[in-house]
Amino acid sequence: MPGMGHRSRSAAAHKRRIAAACALAIAVHPMLAAARAEGQERRAPAAPRHAAQAAHVAEAARRFAVPEDWIWRVMHAESGGNPRAVSRAGAIGLMQIMPATWAMLSARHRLGSDPFDTRANILAGTAYLRAMWDRYRNISLMLIAYNAGPGRADAYARGRRGLPAETRAYVAHLAPLMRGATDKSAPAPRKEPPSWRDGPLFAVRPGLPPQAADEEERPVTLVSLPSLFIQLSSREP
Repeated sequence: MPGMGHRSRSAAAHKRRIAAACALAIAVHPMLAAARAEGQERRAPAAPRHAAQAAHVAEAARRFAVPEDWIWRVMHAESGGNPRAVSRAGAIGLMQIMPATWAMLSARHRLGSDPFDTRANILAGTAYLRAMWDRYRNISLMLIAYNAGPGRADAYARGRRGLPAETRAYVAHLAPLMRGATDKSAPAPRKEPPSWRDGPLFAVRPGLPPQAADEEERPVTLVSLPSLFIQLSSREP
């Protein structure tokens, strides 16, 4: 039939275009998937938050200068947001504080007597998190200390002991999520209180002229004094 050859050539060209488009899509798809995965890695999902606890988390973050995101993530990993949680080891509440640690933190920060109290437990856990951050200045070691105790973290840092499987999984899950906040919102080092060692050696009397003050602060020349003991004999004892 007239024109059949032309239509056959057009159909063949159309098939070639479809095949080329499919090949391009197959080639591009892995790159798009990789880019999407990289973007998801950079934007770590927000930690689960509960409205009933939000005010207490905000207070703890302000009081102890710890990022709110850190508090939410540790809380979720420790207790899943359950204020009545008790671990097999005896850790208590939202932030899973051990009884001895709770007693120490409660007395220091005046948190009351109920470790299951939502506000008190969040404040105690945040205070401990801050203490471990100040001790190590390293997110992984801070998390090891929070989960397994500072003694275990010290031994691990010195290469003397390994970590329990639970702690390894805990750090592997939390550290990458919390590390993104390090540059901008990680707690700044606490300023040490003034020390008596930094003060002047001598006090200056009020109203003393500057020149007199300088003279008072000049070192005193020590004069050699005769010995208190005299030699009785040249003989050896």
